Amino acid sequence: MEKVNQFKLVLAACAAALTALWGWFGWVLLALAFLMGVDYFCGSVIAAKEHRWNSEAARSGIWHKCGCVLAVLVSGMADLLLGVMLGNLPVTLPFEYSVFFCPMVTVWYILTEMGSILEHAVKMGAPVPDFLKRALAATMAAVNEAGEHMMDGGNENA
Repeated sequence: MEKVNQFKLVLAACAAALTALWGWFGWVLLALAFLMGVDYFCGSVIAAKEHRWNSEAARSGIWHKCGCVLAVLVSGMADLLLGVMLGNLPVTLPFEYSVFFCPMVTVWYILTEMGSILEHAVKMGAPVPDFLKRALAATMAAVNEAGEHMMDGGNENA
């Protein structure tokens, strides 16, 4: 029992340290990395089970994940650049910059990964509740709408 309590203490201390270091967004990035791994693993297992696994398709999946990571990095750099520009240059943007791109892009990718994992669950024979599918679709639509709304400058008529 003492070992279990020590493990819990170490786990709680690590979580607290990471939260202090990263804040909430670090956990969002960690969730994306975890979900990408789960999605890749599930896709590979399904392909192997169906005797259609091949290294070219596996590499393609890895390249796809790398592209997602690059898009998140670009959105983070865009946030950094816009923050510096707006704070130090006489620049006016054609949209209201009230939400950081990187968290929105990361959440968009998380929702995409979750949808893909649900598709894998269905292929594995698990029943997936329609309300969960609809909730993910509605959340994805809300993120897309928020991004479009921001790019329209918050103008309802745009």
